[in-house]
Amino acid sequence: MVKLSVAFLGLAVASASASPVLVKRIAQTIADSTAKWEQACLAAGGGEQCNPLSVTAFTTLLAAAGPCDQQDAADGLMNLSKQLKSNEMIALAQIFAQQPRNSPNSVAVPYCQKGPQNPELNGLFQCQFVGSNQKVFVGNVAVGGPGTIPFGHNSPLNPLGSCPANPSGPIADGTQLSDLTTNPGVGGSGASASKPAATSAAPPAAATSATAATAVAPPPAATTAAPPAATTAATSSGDFHLANGQDAQKLNAQFASLTADSPCTDGQDACVGTSFAQCVGGKFVTQSCGAAPLTCVALPLVNKPGTSVTCSTIADAEARIAATGATGGLTGSGSPSSAASAASDVVEPNAASAPAAGNSAPSSAATTTTASSSGSGFKLQNGKDAQALNAKFASLTANSPCTSGENACVGGSFAQCINGKFALTQCSATLTCAALPLVNSPGTSITCTTPADALARIEATGATGGLTGA
Repeated sequence: MVKLSVAFLGLAVASASASPVLVKRIAQTIADSTAKWEQACLAAGGGEQCNPLSVTAFTTLLAAAGPCDQQDAADGLMNLSKQLKSNEMIALAQIFAQQPRNSPNSVAVPYCQKGPQNPELNGLFQCQFVGSNQKVFVGNVAVGGPGTIPFGHNSPLNPLGSCPANPSGPIADGTQLSDLTTNPGVGGSGASASKPAATSAAPPAAATSATAATAVAPPPAATTAAPPAATTAATSSGDFHLANGQDAQKLNAQFASLTADSPCTDGQDACVGTSFAQCVGGKFVTQSCGAAPLTCVALPLVNKPGTSVTCSTIADAEARIAATGATGGLTGSGSPSSAASAASDVVEPNAASAPAAGNSAPSSAATTTTASSSGSGFKLQNGKDAQALNAKFASLTANSPCTSGENACVGGSFAQCINGKFALTQCSATLTCAALPLVNSPGTSITCTTPADALARIEATGATGGLTGA
């Protein structure tokens, strides 16, 4: 899973009336906060509904979010969890509601002062990170002041910084509550009494289950009840799909000229270079999408007017934009934006690509094979060809014989044959290497993705039997 990471920044801040005080911005890998919920959602059959809700939720942990945005997002997670009747999803949504939020300057983050929509979330509030000053909240508000006591409580917490899922106190800086416990600790009426087992790490490349970890921002294909701040209204009504595609192109063209120093409005989401960016205090805070081929892009929504800003691949973004009827590629100019082109994974069948020297970052376009069918029937064949490659890759090792320039997957890593020997490049985080079917022409590509995303793409072609056809 690609991670939208926020670095820990240490800043020395001098006081006018006292000696300098060390203040740091306490942050986390926000995408990890909903990763297990998203896995459970996919396993429960939530499909394309899972990721948009996940992305909406984890962005509420950023410093610019309002005090109730996290609870509202947890309500969104809970609504789908109950719809799918998944006890595991319910518990994970309860835990997400208690995940600490980023602290801009080592102080505690205010609590929401309203009740949730779902009774399962009653009495739940976020923990704080241990590095925060538990007696001072954002805005220099002392304990006991507005927003410093959770909704429904009459006095400060004891111990300060605790939450129902971790009643002993605050948790370590940057830690995910879902990694510490599977028990939400409390819950209103309707909450499941069961304690789901902890979810496992990402499966190997040969995995065929959709329960595998998903990327931070696999392509959103469904809208949410509460869209993220990055969502913008399309300019048309009725059949909005084309307008969504054109709006996404305009955003991608605008993003190509942005830098970390570009002026911005608080809460604004954008892409700066290949990184996801949010405007905090009038300045963009960038968060890496992780290793290539993932990059930040604007995508068209599919079920209502609007766009979203997320981490995806150029190939996927271009395919989604083209599906709206918009022409001209990622930016409407016929070519990828300059900032994102380095991460492009678009390769036409039989296109020549020089093998990279050394153990460089993997490119999802590294290998393309021509499907054996043509015309409108190539999609199913593409799916079957991808399955055949994945089955072949499952038996490869680093010592398997290979032909120079050949690309493959070896043990979950991207592999390129250099001088008759595979050079392996590990996929980041919970991503794994897989062969995927192309969407607009016969062929396949090899990329770092998630088993769940690869499986969804293969099944969309009509191919059955999972990642390997078995």
